[in-house]
Amino acid sequence: MALGCAAAQAQLQKPGSAPAQGPDSPPPAETTPPADTTPIVPEAEFDAALPPLSGDLNAPLEPMPADNAATPPPATPQPTTDPSQAPAQAAAQQPITPGELPPAPPQDPQLARPLEPLSTFDTTPLQTVADPASTDQPDIRYASEVQGLDPLGLTDEFDSLSALKKGGGKADNATQVSARAREDEQLALRLMKSLGYYDGTAASTVETVAGTPAKLRALVTATPGQQYKLGSVTVKAGATQPPELVRRELPLKVGDPIEAARIQGAEANVSLRLPQQGYPFVKVGERDVLLDEQTGKGDYTLPVDTGPRSSFGTLRTEGDPVFDLKHLNVFPRFDQGQLYDARLTDDLREALVATGLFNGVGVEPVRTGVTAADGTEQVDLLVRQTRGPAKSLSGSVGFNTGEGIKAEANFTNRNRFPPEGALILGVIAGTQQQGLSVGLRRQNAGKRDRTVSLLASANHSSYDAFDAFTGTISGRVSYDSTPIWQKRFTYAYGFELVGTNESVFDFDDFARDRRTYGVVALPGQVLFDTSDDLLNPTRGYRLKLNVSPEVSVSGQTKPYARTLIEGTAYYPVSDSLVIAGRARAGSIFGIARDDIAPSRRYYGGGGGSVRGYGFQRLGPLEPVASLTPDENGNVDRADLRPLGGRSINEFALEARYRFGNFGIVPFIDAGNAYESSLPKGSDLRLGAGIGGRFYTNFGPLRVDVATPLNPREGDSKIALYISIGQAF
Repeated sequence: MALGCAAAQAQLQKPGSAPAQGPDSPPPAETTPPADTTPIVPEAEFDAALPPLSGDLNAPLEPMPADNAATPPPATPQPTTDPSQAPAQAAAQQPITPGELPPAPPQDPQLARPLEPLSTFDTTPLQTVADPASTDQPDIRYASEVQGLDPLGLTDEFDSLSALKKGGGKADNATQVSARAREDEQLALRLMKSLGYYDGTAASTVETVAGTPAKLRALVTATPGQQYKLGSVTVKAGATQPPELVRRELPLKVGDPIEAARIQGAEANVSLRLPQQGYPFVKVGERDVLLDEQTGKGDYTLPVDTGPRSSFGTLRTEGDPVFDLKHLNVFPRFDQGQLYDARLTDDLREALVATGLFNGVGVEPVRTGVTAADGTEQVDLLVRQTRGPAKSLSGSVGFNTGEGIKAEANFTNRNRFPPEGALILGVIAGTQQQGLSVGLRRQNAGKRDRTVSLLASANHSSYDAFDAFTGTISGRVSYDSTPIWQKRFTYAYGFELVGTNESVFDFDDFARDRRTYGVVALPGQVLFDTSDDLLNPTRGYRLKLNVSPEVSVSGQTKPYARTLIEGTAYYPVSDSLVIAGRARAGSIFGIARDDIAPSRRYYGGGGGSVRGYGFQRLGPLEPVASLTPDENGNVDRADLRPLGGRSINEFALEARYRFGNFGIVPFIDAGNAYESSLPKGSDLRLGAGIGGRFYTNFGPLRVDVATPLNPREGDSKIALYISIGQAF
């Protein structure tokens, strides 16, 4: 051992004995003998010494051998030809006397045990004293501020995006605060560039607040510099009709600030407006803005590929066959050959969505290469249909003083009889009204928004005015407005076959009796509408006329006519205040009141009439003599039942004030029903109150509280109305 160490030390002290390496080293001597490539252990002997391997990855490892008797002797090193290596090699080849090594320690029994399978190994890390699970780490508190953006109006936008603000004034350490401040530097730069301040700079500082080492102050300072403006506006596009169409629809002019929102909005306007004027395939390219630091101006260039000027062709369809091409052609509001307008394409898609029969529907233009006589290229519309659920369940609940609680539920299969042939089952359950109905309805019947319906119903109505058991079979054809397409002129007409058994006051006996009526009616309605919204109008007016020639059969056949005219108007005083007014007048001609079924007479009062009075309580009442006096000889006039009339007039005025999704509506109503066939201007009953509104996407929820201003004896002091939609 001593000899080997001395030889190794002598070798290390001998300078220049290591062979030179690298690109500048001399080439090896040509007299160097070739290396011995004989293997130390023959390959066959090596393979035979390997233990057998198992294919089971979860099998335990074999124990280590207890002795090294089987360990092969080390290979004899080959002698070197370098004389400088001889002493070290000789020392390495000296045999080691076994007696000079310390005895091997006893083997640990744990090392001889097989390792457990990987599938059962517990990977939970050990918890050490050096890694305590302590949550009592001190927080760094900081205050943040930005300077220089307020004159640009960017402070609020900066605060909404700031990393410092999002941190809530707390951080784990000062390094985290500095990182957030550097992120806010870049934010300030982006915001300034969005307004055309491309030379702007921003810097941040983080400092300790004196006296509080755990409190920091982060300050971001922005310096805008000059604002760049447009020096020129150039559009690179092909010829259009009319000429310069692209430039006209790009609302940018020389001298405008190079603001990101302004530039992007102008380019979006090109993408929006050109498809509305015959160019469905327009593509807006990448803008180029060349800035001049000396003048502070930028030359703006926009390439635009307009594509061909196009006209509408035919419809195509693919996907689920919800509608065939024949029914699809009911929906378009354009003719073949008409100049392409993307708004009409969107309208077609929205109308299909409104049927409620699709999970998804897409409408997109497809080039055909066919040139029309006017030089435009015919573009077909491809309708992609994805079938949706056809069945739905809906319901509503309301309450009115005098009418009680009424709940309605409807089950609808909208495509039971394709296309769009619906089966509708309805039920009404209320304190004063109960009923069942079954209906058939076909929407878009041969014409968009034309509806044909048949209805059979059985109802029981129990009100102060009458108690009736009624069966009805009716049919109706209507051309209606929808939220997608609100029309100025709409109409409806149909028929009614009514059989009803009702309580009626007999003036001969001064008592209530029951009588059966048969009614045949041909109702019709026309409506002229200039309002801006179906459910919540804020401007415009509506005029509606109802006419229904009818025949009443109750012992005798009596023809007559029911008429009703109504006008409403809406005037916006401001964005939040609308004044709304209504006037209504109705008459029944050609028959005496007592020959008309009570359910078909006119009554006033209630949530849709004169608020403050009970439902159907306005109009002629039974004679006081029909009441039985109590033990003191008094009668309660509240027990008098309405008789109804042959005419009615009503007036209403509301101030609809809205704030957000809520509203307050003070109102005053007036009106009455009369026995005569023409309404009178005298004896008007007034009601006033205030209402609350909660505005939803399907219309306002209404709660009105009203009181009569000139009540009759027996009228209630307060009336409450809860429903969906405005009063008118």
